[in-house]
Amino acid sequence: MFQLFHLSADKATSLQQQLREQIAQVILNGNIPLDSPLPSSRKLAKQLNIARNTVVLAYEHLLDDGYLLARERSGYYVNPAILGRKVETPSAAREEPAGTRPDWAGRLVVQPSRQRNISKPRDWQNYQYPFIYGQFDPALFPTANWRECCRDAVSIPAIRDWASDHFDDDDPLLMEQIRTRLLPRRGVWASPEQILVTVGAQHALYILARLLLRGDSLMGVEEPGYMDIRNIATLNPSRLQPLAVDDQGLVLSDELNRCDLIYTTPSHQCPTTVTMPLERRYELLQRANQHDFLIIEDDYESETNIKSNPTPALKSLDKSDRVIYVGSLSKTLAPGLRLGYLVGPEPLIREARALRRLMVRHPAANNQRSVALFLERGYHDALIMSLMRAYEERHRQMGEALHEFLPASSQQPSFGGSCYWVKGPEGLDARRLQKEAAARGILIEPGDIHFYADPPPQNYFRLGYSSIASERIRPGIKLLAELIQRLC
Repeated sequence: MFQLFHLSADKATSLQQQLREQIAQVILNGNIPLDSPLPSSRKLAKQLNIARNTVVLAYEHLLDDGYLLARERSGYYVNPAILGRKVETPSAAREEPAGTRPDWAGRLVVQPSRQRNISKPRDWQNYQYPFIYGQFDPALFPTANWRECCRDAVSIPAIRDWASDHFDDDDPLLMEQIRTRLLPRRGVWASPEQILVTVGAQHALYILARLLLRGDSLMGVEEPGYMDIRNIATLNPSRLQPLAVDDQGLVLSDELNRCDLIYTTPSHQCPTTVTMPLERRYELLQRANQHDFLIIEDDYESETNIKSNPTPALKSLDKSDRVIYVGSLSKTLAPGLRLGYLVGPEPLIREARALRRLMVRHPAANNQRSVALFLERGYHDALIMSLMRAYEERHRQMGEALHEFLPASSQQPSFGGSCYWVKGPEGLDARRLQKEAAARGILIEPGDIHFYADPPPQNYFRLGYSSIASERIRPGIKLLAELIQRLC
């Protein structure tokens, strides 16, 4: 049995941990007789070709965890108590005949899997030219600083602080850091009662849709725009009003006036990357007051701004509590962290907190504390500076490469951010381009998913530069341009 163990020095976990996990698994599977001792540490170490001390430490951990019993001069045995709570599988003779299976297609009230969704390859790091949006560059991630904060967040005093049931409360240190460090960068000032921590920006958007949309509500969404907000709104459900976007962001047409709620990305429009100027922001707020609609401002990527004087957040200009602000750390710290925040009037945040309690109570308290320490110690500010330097160089490299190989196909983002929105030649099928490019090690994202129109235009695509090294941008764009010429 123990000869079937497979330990590898190439794995992220230590040999000792691998051995401990594999022995625990065979114990739980009932593969070791209770009256038979485990092999001696010397014998097992020789069988597995590992150090004897590795086996000794693994046995001691299993002893401490209750998997093993130590008998003097006899060795280690399986602790029967570890198997005492296992459910016995009924014998075949006692099994009840299978009944009729439910008709799940008929039972499901909603089927989100049928919605159109953005799909990204999970193995994107294996591609030579990953122009994929929304991923992070491991070379830029502050591993040492983040590990320090995670380690301090699981110190004994910290655990005693956050491990108890906080009901619907958020980490006070994180709330203070959001209030005094993150929001003021965007000109936003808020009290703790006006802030809610969420499991990423999408969680915030879902909460808002659930609280503010009825079946007869009309929600205005940018066209092209963020796919997930359309899916969230229709799932609730509500009616959608596509709103045109030009080179200054959301177009302030009369179609806005009929809406109950507007979703907009003024700082870095998704997906076109354009920035809404200050004058249009004031006009949008004026219209919101005149026609009594609310605005959700998704201020994503506002931190990675290469302009010296960024336009203030729409929320910072709002004097009537009509703007609800959504932010996250996905585009700076890490998308896998899933930590965002919602800022709005106290009555709204009070109900959002009550709804969140029914969904998840609160985001994991240990993660909140780790992020709070990361912010408090200035590591996030240092990370933003590092990202801005890297992104500014990649932004320039991509702009020059697109101008050289695909002239007139893209507009340089005035804001910065981490991607370019490209309009290919008429007749280009970006879906086909995606497949052909992937076969050559190039990852792109077709843009049709961002359009509400049916059928959507097929010649748009997005090129991200957050996860590709600068020296690969030009050759990647050159290969892509050659492929586009061949397809068109």
